[in-house]
Amino acid sequence: MARIPALTLLVIALAACSSTPPAPPPATPATSAASAAAPAQAQAKPQPNAVDPATIQALNDMGKYLQSLRQFEVFIDLSGERVLQDGQKLQHTATADLDVQRPDRLRALMRSARSQRDLIYDGKKVTLYSPTQKVYSQAEFSDNLGVLAQRLRERFGVEIPSADLFLWGTPAAPVDNIESAMNAGQDIVGGELCDHYAFRQGQLDWQIWIAAGNRPVPRKLVITNRSDEARPQSVTLYKWNLNPKFSNSAFAFTPPKDARKAEFVPLKATR
Repeated sequence: MARIPALTLLVIALAACSSTPPAPPPATPATSAASAAAPAQAQAKPQPNAVDPATIQALNDMGKYLQSLRQFEVFIDLSGERVLQDGQKLQHTATADLDVQRPDRLRALMRSARSQRDLIYDGKKVTLYSPTQKVYSQAEFSDNLGVLAQRLRERFGVEIPSADLFLWGTPAAPVDNIESAMNAGQDIVGGELCDHYAFRQGQLDWQIWIAAGNRPVPRKLVITNRSDEARPQSVTLYKWNLNPKFSNSAFAFTPPKDARKAEFVPLKATR
């Protein structure tokens, strides 16, 4: 049986899934009247590194709603920046289509110009399949999707696309280590009115746009890496189907006749 490394999937995660809001942008007065009012406005705005309780509550409400969804489909459109040694940025794109049935069913189809990967989990076995190479790896596993995401990352270096969707609203996504959080107003994302929030934690700044109303799903996520002076960003857009109809075979994997099986290769332990 062939032995190949478990290839890293689409990385669309938020580092430890914690929320960290950034300080509000400075006012840009356009008239003398606006300039005169600027000091008063500045006093009314949150101070840098302030954690707005209402913003934290909005994040918790989103997480609670996500955890309440028993099944859903979400299409993910990702763009990310790679910084060359001379500081020039290159942007790359990828997509993922996730079919989810809680607590332990998942089909994730990940596509980019460089690779195609399918991740299928039926509650008893997880499969990673490459349609182009017709190679698949399997591992026995039985736990919920949040635990699956953590185990795959820790043991094999495999990322489930937007694994934070399974962690928000759980103890695995704490909010008590957020350095700043602010409400940045409202925007339209994909034709839907969204509440815009901004966070800061460690070397990451991130923003999230949450659908306004009684279905507070994330619609957009932007992550900025401040540890790199080039400030590379990733942008993720989410399109939701909250009433999907899955067939009985949606989370089953049957290898094609000409496919070959390969072992997952665990990450090497570091001292």
